[in-house]
Amino acid sequence: MTPAPAGRETSTRGRAVVRVLAADGRALVQDLGREGLAHLGVSGSGAFDRAAHRLANRLVGNAESAATLEIALGGVRLALPAGCWLSVTGAWGPVTLDGAPLEPHTSVRTDRAAELALGTATHGVRYTLALRGGILVPETLGSRSRDTLAALGPAPLTTGDVLPLGPEPEQPVPPADLVPVDPPTLGVVEVEVRPGPRLDWLSTGARELLLGAEWRVSTRSDRTGVRLEGPTLERARHEELASEGMLRGSIQISPDGAPTVLGPDHPVTGGYPVALVVTESSLDRFAQLRPGQPLRLRLVAGRP
Repeated sequence: MTPAPAGRETSTRGRAVVRVLAADGRALVQDLGREGLAHLGVSGSGAFDRAAHRLANRLVGNAESAATLEIALGGVRLALPAGCWLSVTGAWGPVTLDGAPLEPHTSVRTDRAAELALGTATHGVRYTLALRGGILVPETLGSRSRDTLAALGPAPLTTGDVLPLGPEPEQPVPPADLVPVDPPTLGVVEVEVRPGPRLDWLSTGARELLLGAEWRVSTRSDRTGVRLEGPTLERARHEELASEGMLRGSIQISPDGAPTVLGPDHPVTGGYPVALVVTESSLDRFAQLRPGQPLRLRLVAGRP
């Protein structure tokens, strides 16, 4: 048996395991994160698309906190054990099980050992793969999530890795095997926001542009933050801002006048003004926004 890489479970004896046949570092183990550690300089991290994470776990009867795989764009092949329940949510694309197409948002059981292949996503960016029992890698600070900024948690998957699965959950697999969920849109996405603590640091014209312009997702985006491309935003105030606490979904305005929406692996403090904050209900959408995709920000409370 191939030994588990350093930092993962050191023994898989008696456990069902998943073997990584192909991966290039874009697949991460994620759960719901490690909240409450900002005072130690540790961000929450966790699944970028939390709705997809919760749905995938629910489809296979896991607790919502069970660790899943978050796979950016695809390009991953896994050898699954016989009798393994799985579900794929989030991004849509060519996903196959032993060569047969696998429908998104379904729970499927492997009757025998099988190969799962996730091709390049055609809608959205990040697949979420849940396996019944969850991925049983060691916890770091109470979570199995990979924090890409702080390099905490299990390393990104590489070819040859072996991932142990957890014990059979008490909750059975739900009888309904299909959840009607539309694929992530390729068109304009509307994102709800609330006023941030430093909105008044922008000029009146910049505030109008921020909420009125059509923005596009930059290629310079990752789990740390999603940078938006569009008009340059001018400040009304130019003095230096002392570093202050940051939250996931905060929209910081950098010195070059571009907004960046902080993601799950954001730094816990920052010195750029936060003009707006994305609402909780809109946060998951950023996980599936593709480079170049258009979006608009819509204020749902307060004044611009």
